[in-house]
Amino acid sequence: MRAAGRAVRARLRDRIAASDPGLLRLTAGLRTVGAIALTLAVLSLLRADVHLLVAGAMAAMVATFAIREKQLGAQAVTLALGLPVALASVSLGAVLNTRLVVGDAFFVVLIFCAVYGRRFGDRGTALGLIGFQVYFLSLFVGATVGTLPELCGAMALAFCSSALMRFAVVPATPTGVLLRLRLAFRARLAQLVSAQVELLGAPADEMDKALEAVREGTARLHETAMMIQGRLEEGTPDESAARLVQRRIADAEIAAERLGLLLLTARSAERADTLTLHLPGAPAPSLSGPAVPDEAGATLHRDLQALHALVLRAGSGDTGTGLAHVRNRLLGYRDEENLPPASAAVQDVFRGIGESARAVLGLRIALDGPQDESDDTPATARSREELDAEDAAIDGGEEAEPEEQTGLRRPTTRAAVQVAVGSSLAIVGGELLSTQRWYWAVLTCWIVFLNTASTGEILVKGYRRLLGTVFGVVAGILLAGLVGKHTWTAFALVLVLIFAMFYSAPLSYTLMSFFVTAMLGLLYTLLHTYSLDVLVLRIEETALGAVCGVVAAALVLPVQTDRRTNELLGTVLERLAEVTEAAVGQLSGGPADELLDKARDLDQALADLRAATQPLIHPVTPLRTRRHTARYVVALLETCAYHARTLAATAELLPTHPSIAADPRLRGAAGRTVRNIETIAVRVADEHAGAQVETGPSIASLLGSDAGTPRYGRITDRVLRHLERLDEAVVGLARPLGVPVAAPKG
Repeated sequence: MRAAGRAVRARLRDRIAASDPGLLRLTAGLRTVGAIALTLAVLSLLRADVHLLVAGAMAAMVATFAIREKQLGAQAVTLALGLPVALASVSLGAVLNTRLVVGDAFFVVLIFCAVYGRRFGDRGTALGLIGFQVYFLSLFVGATVGTLPELCGAMALAFCSSALMRFAVVPATPTGVLLRLRLAFRARLAQLVSAQVELLGAPADEMDKALEAVREGTARLHETAMMIQGRLEEGTPDESAARLVQRRIADAEIAAERLGLLLLTARSAERADTLTLHLPGAPAPSLSGPAVPDEAGATLHRDLQALHALVLRAGSGDTGTGLAHVRNRLLGYRDEENLPPASAAVQDVFRGIGESARAVLGLRIALDGPQDESDDTPATARSREELDAEDAAIDGGEEAEPEEQTGLRRPTTRAAVQVAVGSSLAIVGGELLSTQRWYWAVLTCWIVFLNTASTGEILVKGYRRLLGTVFGVVAGILLAGLVGKHTWTAFALVLVLIFAMFYSAPLSYTLMSFFVTAMLGLLYTLLHTYSLDVLVLRIEETALGAVCGVVAAALVLPVQTDRRTNELLGTVLERLAEVTEAAVGQLSGGPADELLDKARDLDQALADLRAATQPLIHPVTPLRTRRHTARYVVALLETCAYHARTLAATAELLPTHPSIAADPRLRGAAGRTVRNIETIAVRVADEHAGAQVETGPSIASLLGSDAGTPRYGRITDRVLRHLERLDEAVVGLARPLGVPVAAPKG
């Protein structure tokens, strides 16, 4: 019974870790709710009236969610600076509340400064957010000069409660967050292997569904790898340890993605296209039969399940002969040991399982230190020696500082001007709708500019906020009717809604807006200002604020969505060319480079592009052709990034791996691919450029290699395959981007 209970708890822990990497959303929700609850408890003991309770609760929420630094010391400094900012803001709000013109003018200046402060990093962003939100709070609760002492006391209490929750009750150290992210990576890796098991046995009519699960698992694993990348510097003791973890995470991610492609190839009539894993909705390749032949299929299913168990138990402290036996058997496939009789494609899957087991072993050594080697087979011992040699070769490097834009070209300056103009329009329009609650329009205008950089992004965010507000108003009406005059019941529901708001925020902005509006309905009930007219007015003010934001973004220093995506696309292509050229250079015998850092820069640039294309691929976008084109281009770039990432990881093995030898011919053979990437980048920057994409013989033929008879298991042949797929994907980018393709030279 105890063993079964531990297994259930372990599965539950893995599910939670996979659904909320690093428990970042859970921590944010608990910390915020805890700070609010503590503030309310102390204020109730002091017999504060309901206005102070609401003000304290809102201040505790702002003081908690505004802080974004990763280091605890930096968080403490920002929180300490935030209190005088909050006190000054609420005082000015109380003084200027009754002075219409002066108060409105100051609000616009405050908004400009708050947005401009983002250029100073997380601290500037936090202090600007605190200043704006607390000024808004003073308008919401109707602060006056006479109530300032009580309000300032409530503010101080809220900040103290936030500090207590952040540093004592729900602490989140960089090391602890990174540890939880590593657990999440393991859990998501196990989920991906489980989806690959389902893909192996899926009947023809369920292949698309099984493929979609693999595609989603691959994307979620990559997302977690990127989150770990952003936490390595603060969460590891030194740069060498950070680079070691970075390398092992990259190895595991690449091995898992490659295993999925090999499985697709084994189940299809022809070699699977890498694009299949990256294009949402892409159909599964045609099947060669109902499944892999029975005997080999049964062995393959067993070994995939064994790999799944190996991933789950890695890092759990679970050791023993059973785990060693599984690990040794899977690692043996890397050295052609005990390969079952089957087709070449199916045998490739077994080799892929061996590579994945080797990546899991490396991950476990990097994260947990040396392991018991008493049960190692010769194949396992060789894998350990390779990993040790790679670890010894890892060294840190310095990154170049990016060029900073100045003046109105700086994004923070441009956004500050835009939001100031939009807020001015929102104030005027809001006053016409309501002289009492005009600030809702300003709040919406402010929010739609947060974390957006183009008119299209602002339009989509405004639409989502309005949609969430409409449904939130309905929920607010129902909750207000149920709560009635029960103050503490209302506050309990407010806490639940705040937790739901923070937990859902990274997943859905519409859902977050829903919880915010439902919570406000309860706050209006507490302040005895609730009515149906008030909630309908909130919808009107929200719509007005969104429109003002879009108008300001479109007319004042506009950044069109096409321009924004073209800029980011150019950055992705630049990073892709850098990674490819550096990897091929190292594989050709050139000097070592910081390849994994370059690969992660490419991944980050691609993530930025993917976010910027959301307005283009949103379901409400009327231009269906452009929507399909945007999805196809991003999928092709993800395919290119996968192959470039794999080439970079392989190149870094060069000094230590006995199966890899530098080949000077690679530089010349891959030169066409790099030139094509640069040509596409030039054409994206200037549509009138006359350059053309080159085509010609395959890279394998340029090296005099017979690509039709690959030497399975040799790393050199894998390099050729990745270079060829990368070359094909780059040429494929030319058509949707309107770049002319030159005819092959006869």
